[in-house]
Amino acid sequence: MIENRFFSIRRLIPKNIKIVAVSKNQNVSSIEKLYKLGHKDFGENYVQEMMDKYKKLPKDIRWHMIGRIQSNKLKYIIPFIHLIHSVQKLEQIQLINKIALKYGRRINCLLQIKICNEKSKSGITDQEFYDILENKTYQSMKNVKIVGIMGMASFQELTKIHNEFGYLRKFYDKCQKKYGFYILSMGMSRDYNIAIQYGSTIVRLGTSIFGNRKKSIL
Repeated sequence: MIENRFFSIRRLIPKNIKIVAVSKNQNVSSIEKLYKLGHKDFGENYVQEMMDKYKKLPKDIRWHMIGRIQSNKLKYIIPFIHLIHSVQKLEQIQLINKIALKYGRRINCLLQIKICNEKSKSGITDQEFYDILENKTYQSMKNVKIVGIMGMASFQELTKIHNEFGYLRKFYDKCQKKYGFYILSMGMSRDYNIAIQYGSTIVRLGTSIFGNRKKSIL
C-alpha cells in the first residue's frame, strides 16, 4: 500500500530532507492518499498532467516541475508552481520572470547541472552555470530566483554514482554562499540513500512510494 511504503521510506530519511513524491502517471486518488497523511510536495514531468491534477486536488499542494521545461506552456503553471527544478537556459529564466511579473509572484528555480555522460540526462556545464548567474540581465530580475542546483546520476556502478554526487556537492558548497543557495536536489528511488550521504536537501521519489508507474487515470 502507498501509505505503508511512504511511512517506511519516511523513517529512513532524515526529517530535514524534503521528499518530493513523483506523481507522474499516478492517479488523483493515489495523490490524495499521501495528502491525507500530511504530505504536500508532489513532482510532475509534464505541464498538462500537472494542470489536470492541480484542478482536481487541494490548492495547498506544493507542485514541483521536475521535467524538461516546455517554454510555450510555462504560462499555465506560473500562477501556482512552487519550485521549478530543471532550468537550463537564460531564455527560460527570462520567460519565467516575465510571466511571474503578471501574477505578482517570485518563482524559485534550480539550475540542472549535468553530472553524468548519459544522453538521457540533460543539464548545463559549470561554465554555462556561471554565465547565467553572472549575467546582468538575470541579476536585474525581480520575479525569479535561482535558489540551488539539481543533478541526476547515471544508471551505472556505485563508484560512479558516488563520484557524480560527490562532485555536485563540492560544486554546491563552492557556490552556496556567493549565490545564497539553500537547495541541493539530487537522488531518486534507486540512489537516494547515496545522495543523502552527500548532503542532498531534496530527494525525488516515485516508485519507492507509489510502486511501479501505470498509465495516469485522472
